[in-house]
Amino acid sequence: MNLRFQLYPKQLAFIQSDAFETLYGGAAGGGKSFVQIVDALVYALKYPGSKQLALRNSFPELRRSLILTSLELYPREIGTYNQSAHLWEFKNGSRLEFGYIANDKDVSNYMSAEYDVIRFDEATHFSDYQYTYMLSRIRGANNFPKRVKASTNPGNQGHAFFKERFVDLGAPMQKYEFESGSRIFIPAKVSDNIFLLDKDPDYIRRLKNLDEDTQRALLDGDWDVFSGQYFKEFRRERHVVRPFDVSGPGWRHYVAIDYGLDMLAALWIAVDAEDYAVVYREVCEPNLIIDHAAARILDAMNAKERDSITEWFAPRDLWNRRQETGVSVADRFAECGIYLSNVSNPREMGWLEVKRRLTPAPDAFGGERPKLQIFDTCTELIRCLPALQHDEKHVNDCATDPHDITHAPDALRYFCDGRPLPATLPVERDEFDKGYEEEMRDVFGY
Repeated sequence: MNLRFQLYPKQLAFIQSDAFETLYGGAAGGGKSFVQIVDALVYALKYPGSKQLALRNSFPELRRSLILTSLELYPREIGTYNQSAHLWEFKNGSRLEFGYIANDKDVSNYMSAEYDVIRFDEATHFSDYQYTYMLSRIRGANNFPKRVKASTNPGNQGHAFFKERFVDLGAPMQKYEFESGSRIFIPAKVSDNIFLLDKDPDYIRRLKNLDEDTQRALLDGDWDVFSGQYFKEFRRERHVVRPFDVSGPGWRHYVAIDYGLDMLAALWIAVDAEDYAVVYREVCEPNLIIDHAAARILDAMNAKERDSITEWFAPRDLWNRRQETGVSVADRFAECGIYLSNVSNPREMGWLEVKRRLTPAPDAFGGERPKLQIFDTCTELIRCLPALQHDEKHVNDCATDPHDITHAPDALRYFCDGRPLPATLPVERDEFDKGYEEEMRDVFGY
């Protein structure tokens, strides 16, 4: 029997993923339920006797989405659906079970179960405990590949957990290895789903009736938007770029540092002649005494790059002298070979300058471009910057909690607050200028 399904490239990538954990989706209309059901069928037929579990928060949600889709797609020649057991039984011995987890207690219903693949549809509706507990149910005395296949839109209770676990790893469509297994994030927007747009071209127009934040989440698949967000200007597709060469004479280099024993955050930023800045390296490490922090920063550069740093920006509190020694943190950095410049402007001014750089402005090519971009290798800054919230009492300031996300953005604020100078390109003199200079030498004898 030949089975044919129309798939677009992101859906095919989901089916072909060999990562232990795969997260697919982002925007509404990305064909998430459809590809979950197709992928489940492909796996069931490829591995006879395999066991899979597909989960939602409630059975009515299952019935409206995954179960209905499977009944529409699966031919009866290859298996039967047991309605009372909510189970597809295929003729080759494979099984696809539909289940739900409404709260943390429901995981106990699967305490002794074994599955080769577990599928989470609308994964952000599950808590981190529910998700991670169910990973322990993926086991079996066979050589079938063990997988977690999750699909979702941004938002809901699990948003922060799944964002950190998948989206914040780095560039999408790349597999990252961990001790617990590999992970990959495959983003999908409604614009990827050419089949939906062909049949329902007005779907995008209807989504534009939503409020701005919901529209960004469901239409754009934007994981970096939430209520109370300070930097709503931030867009990954606009501000995060692949690394490129910033070592030439057309760039001026800076380092900005936020230091405390709880965290060293150092950012390397290059600025071109048009005042466009790019964060091209970061070092974010906890529990480093000053000497070790300075060594870690210097070790990240070769000698030529060290000499190219125009200025080292840092907050004014690093110049506070310790009562017991009379030596400040800035003094100690200087003894280690790093000579810091004091940035002493109010916090609000710094954050507003970051906003200015993030806001797109007309460029020389007739388009728009922000004055600040970030290499996709700077994962800590990319994770933390869009997570900052407004301070409840001071509307122009960022909240200082949760504290663990403030360090890298603070370093960026010091850079912006330091009013860095753009690069100066060497000026090519034309032949007239050179001839005139030679003539003057002859006339005046210099």
